[in-house]
Amino acid sequence: MSRTNFDMLLEAGCHFGHLKRKWNPAMAPYIFMERNGIHIIDLHKTVAKIDEAAEALKQIAKSGKKILFVATKKQAKDVVAEKAASVNMPYVIERWPGGMLTNFPTIRKAVKKMANIDKLMNDGTYSNLSKREILQISRQRAKLEKNLGSIADLTRLPSALFVVDVMKEAIAVKEANRLGIPVFAIVDTNSNPNNVDFMIPANDDAKDSIEVILNACCGAIAEGLEERKVEKADEKAAKEQAEAAEDKPKRTAARKARKDAPKAEKAEEAATEAPAEA
Repeated sequence: MSRTNFDMLLEAGCHFGHLKRKWNPAMAPYIFMERNGIHIIDLHKTVAKIDEAAEALKQIAKSGKKILFVATKKQAKDVVAEKAASVNMPYVIERWPGGMLTNFPTIRKAVKKMANIDKLMNDGTYSNLSKREILQISRQRAKLEKNLGSIADLTRLPSALFVVDVMKEAIAVKEANRLGIPVFAIVDTNSNPNNVDFMIPANDDAKDSIEVILNACCGAIAEGLEERKVEKADEKAAKEQAEAAEDKPKRTAARKARKDAPKAEKAEEAATEAPAEA
């Protein structure tokens, strides 16, 4: 079943591309026509690409891996933060920290630094510092939180990247390409789709367009997470059942042993008394 339909995308303005003179020829297969000097995207192809991307995202989430959402442009920031947080996925909506993927251990150190500041503030270590020093530390903490707070739980490299506007997030896409991390992206008519593994041809400038696509993709991720939960519960139940079945013969043997114990005692007593009578 399709996660989005043509009318939903049309209403959200997903079909509006860029000016004809700004186009990237690699996007030609996804352009339906030109109207008033603006390229119009073929929404039938967008629907198919959303379904393809959503299915792949669902499988990644189902396997328990993380998808990192990246959108630093003004129109996309809030909606990406909201949708990514709703499925418990990390996201970057401020500046992309250069080397975030290719130099991941350094980024993890910065995240740990933030956690250490919190720890030292809570246990009173900073209580005897001057107000000025505390203010400096608080500012440093706030800066780290703004840039890295949303990826604090990302303890290893993500298994996929979801990008809004591949031109603006070119560095992120490049880093993912270098490491072989699959890239999912909303790609407009002025962008190059060749560095993207799962591209969704659509308007990447309108908030409504971004939101309708993210609703479909994050809905698929939520399904994947739910299926994972159900599978884990089934596995646990099956394991408990197997353990119970394994224990049954042992319990039966123990019960039998307890039952036979008085008989054995009597037989033993009889055996010890017999020579005395003789």
